[in-house]
Amino acid sequence: MQAIVVHDPTDGAHLEAVDVDEPRAGEVLVKVAASGVCGSDLHVLHGRATVGTFPMVLGHEGAGVVEAVGPGVSGVEVGDHVVIALYGPCGHCGPCRAGNPLSCNGPERIAGMAGKTADGGSRLHQGEQLLYPFVGIGSLAEYAVVRAAQTVVVDRDLPLDVIALAGCGVTTGLGAVFNTARVAPGDRVAVVGCGGVGLNVIQGARLAGASTIIAVDPLPGKLDLASDLGATHLVDSSKQSMYDAVMAIVPGGVDIAFEVVGNPELVAETFELVRTHGLCVMVGSPGPGSTISVPGTSLFMGRRISGCVGGDNAPARDIPRTMALYRTGRLDLDRLVSQRLPLDRFADAVAAAEAGTVARSVITF
Repeated sequence: MQAIVVHDPTDGAHLEAVDVDEPRAGEVLVKVAASGVCGSDLHVLHGRATVGTFPMVLGHEGAGVVEAVGPGVSGVEVGDHVVIALYGPCGHCGPCRAGNPLSCNGPERIAGMAGKTADGGSRLHQGEQLLYPFVGIGSLAEYAVVRAAQTVVVDRDLPLDVIALAGCGVTTGLGAVFNTARVAPGDRVAVVGCGGVGLNVIQGARLAGASTIIAVDPLPGKLDLASDLGATHLVDSSKQSMYDAVMAIVPGGVDIAFEVVGNPELVAETFELVRTHGLCVMVGSPGPGSTISVPGTSLFMGRRISGCVGGDNAPARDIPRTMALYRTGRLDLDRLVSQRLPLDRFADAVAAAEAGTVARSVITF
């Protein structure tokens, strides 16, 4: 099969032939139909990723059709249409048994975040050289072998080249609102960074009933889309102080602010946008070794700051919820797909993402 392979970030990504093994116990083989190009994929190329093992098959925001299932798999069958989730709880570790799958520490899940099977292997290789799928997915390839727990079966009439985004960007944004921040009707929120994930934070805040949704971004095109998807106020941070603009709209600060870029300095600035006893949620992924400095007096006044891993999602719960919202027209996913490209134009997708000219590029097969 053909796949996007990164041997070393300094050498970039390349379209290469890759061998794929049959799925083993608890695994499924998915023929990938579409994969979004996410900011986390760019983090790998920029040497900022906090997870993963090289050489790597890139991609983690995919959907497709199940082509084979390994021994012991139940709940998913050949021919099923699936969204591939960022992770799937093991179901048997201490946290899972205690009803807290978000804290799953099963060996298969922990190894999967590094792109490995529980025994340290991989189903992808070039001859004797193993290749490791990004976060256990590697969806920028014609096929992906993933744990069955990472697949969520969806209705076959849903467009795979749109709902692939639910694998990461959409459910991360919505989850940050519904699961992490628990935005309530009437809350006033600010969203700093209006890329693919930030736009879904905005949509989530609208669905949650937020009364004020302030979108902050330096790119007018992204602000225009943010307005269409539910933002009530727009702040062009290239032309005005983010802090001054937000305080003019909501004196004293917003109830909840989301940083959706992954810039430590910007997280600290976003923290200053919230009122006393307000909440700042860091949705973006900061680089390895980064630190975030916030004034002690601001923290003392009851302000809180929280991390957010993939929207704190439970895939079996949150991806079907996302599909239902999309099907009823309450959630707009079609506008998020700015362009569809074949795999051999992956470099064009990267360039567009780095230039900030797209909400999401989707690679289709």
